Amino acid sequence: MRIDSFPMRIQDLAAAFLLTATLLASASPSAQTAPAQVGAPARTPDVPYEPTPPDVVKTMLDLAKVVPNDLVYDLGSGDGRIVIMAAKEYGARGVGIDIDPQRIAESNANARRAEMTARVRFIEDDLFSTDFSPATVVTLFLWPNVNMQLRPVLRALKPGTRIVSYVHDLGDWRPDKVVKVQSRHGERNVYLWVVPPVGAPTGERVH
Repeated sequence: MRIDSFPMRIQDLAAAFLLTATLLASASPSAQTAPAQVGAPARTPDVPYEPTPPDVVKTMLDLAKVVPNDLVYDLGSGDGRIVIMAAKEYGARGVGIDIDPQRIAESNANARRAEMTARVRFIEDDLFSTDFSPATVVTLFLWPNVNMQLRPVLRALKPGTRIVSYVHDLGDWRPDKVVKVQSRHGERNVYLWVVPPVGAPTGERVH
C-alpha cells in the first residue's frame, strides 16, 4: 500500500463527515420547515377572494357606528381584516365566517399578530348554514346573487342590526345610507341598512 494515498483518504472522510453533518442539521427540528399544508374548501367558494382596502374597512365600520358592545360578523371574512379592525380600533368583538381553510388560517395568524385573539374568532363554514343571528353588525363584500340569497336571513335579524355591504346592494331593499369611496376600480358604493321592526316594510328606517 502506498503511503501517499492516506492524505487523500483523510480528505474524503472529512468531506463525507461534513456532508453528513449538513444533512442532519437540515433535518433537525430547529431547521426551517415547510409551511403546514391547509386542506381545500368543502366546496367552491361563492366569490373569489378580493381583500377590502383598509380605508374602505374603516368607512364600513364608521358607517355602522361600531362601538365596544357590538358583535361584528363578517360574512366571507377573507384574511380577517374587518373583524380584527373592529376589535382593535373600535373595541368590539368579531366573528369571521369563511369556507376556505386557507383564509381561516391567515385570519388566525393575523389575529395573533394583532394580539386580538381574545376578541375575535373565525369559523370555517358555509355562509348559508351558519347562524349569525347574534350579530349587531354584519359586513358583506360578496356578489349580487349571494347578497340576494342572504337577504331573507339578513332581513330576519333582530331589529336595529346594522348591515354594511361594499359595492353591491340588496335589490329593492332601500338602504338607509350610501357612501361613495374611491378604489383602484374607480368610485364604488358602501351601503348601510338598519333592520326595521318586525312587520315594517324593508324601506322603512329605524330611528
